[in-house]
Amino acid sequence: MYIFQKIEEVTLQNNETRRNVGEFLLNNRDKITEFRMEDVAKLTYTSKPTLSRFAKLMGYPGWKEFVYAFSHETVNLRDVEYFSINANYPFTQSDDPLEIVEKITSLQMQSIEDTIQQLDMESLKEAAELVHKAHRVAIYGTSPNNYYGGIFKRKLLGIGKNAVFAELGEAGVISQTLSENDVAIIISYSGNNVHREPTINLKYLVHRKVKIIGITSAGDNLLTKYSDTTLFISSKEKLYSKISNYATEQSIILLLNLLYSIVFSLDFERYEQNKITSSSLMEIQRHSEAIELSE
Repeated sequence: MYIFQKIEEVTLQNNETRRNVGEFLLNNRDKITEFRMEDVAKLTYTSKPTLSRFAKLMGYPGWKEFVYAFSHETVNLRDVEYFSINANYPFTQSDDPLEIVEKITSLQMQSIEDTIQQLDMESLKEAAELVHKAHRVAIYGTSPNNYYGGIFKRKLLGIGKNAVFAELGEAGVISQTLSENDVAIIISYSGNNVHREPTINLKYLVHRKVKIIGITSAGDNLLTKYSDTTLFISSKEKLYSKISNYATEQSIILLLNLLYSIVFSLDFERYEQNKITSSSLMEIQRHSEAIELSE
């Protein structure tokens, strides 16, 4: 989770002082080093002790260290930024339908490229091995990630893997049934809230020595810290200020498809036979007059 995303998360919480500081930082991220600490305190109607507490909330010992890290993140993101389409507002009110089609298509293609650029193959292979060897695979995620996780669960079931999606209200109970022979896949964009689903389940999973695969945004966060291996989502979007999750959803779907495909390749013949058997039984009622589709 990037610092700017942590700031946005804190800014939207019900605390006027933190909101003032957060909004100032987000609005001035490209020139934050130009402001002295006393300048920021004055402009945000706060105080230097308040700014120090804000820095500690972000995980830094003091304001100077926080500003240093935040300014460097801003520069680094700008240096590697190649998205020609704004991930948060990819189209405007004045765009016609064709322009919208072109912009959304371009954004999703760029999200795929960004995901591949930051993909660590060793982490992907390790994640696939964990899923392949697991007695049971439990997938965690809140809306809309639960939809992507549900599709992934169905694919695993189709090749004979014991998979379950940890629905809200049952995730804690499911966590208590897992063991060191199982694997949990947690999909969380921020990956940083220990008091909310799905990351609230980390304490149960770690206690029961369950292997954990994190699918989350780049940067340091709680999920990355406790995962055995992590796959990073293309995280150019803000947490809340956006039209939709166009880039994020494309990235998550790609990562899950890659994970499934590598798992399949680890025992291709067995998984292929399981898939054919499963599909033929489930789709026995389906019929097509098209010669190309008939089997």
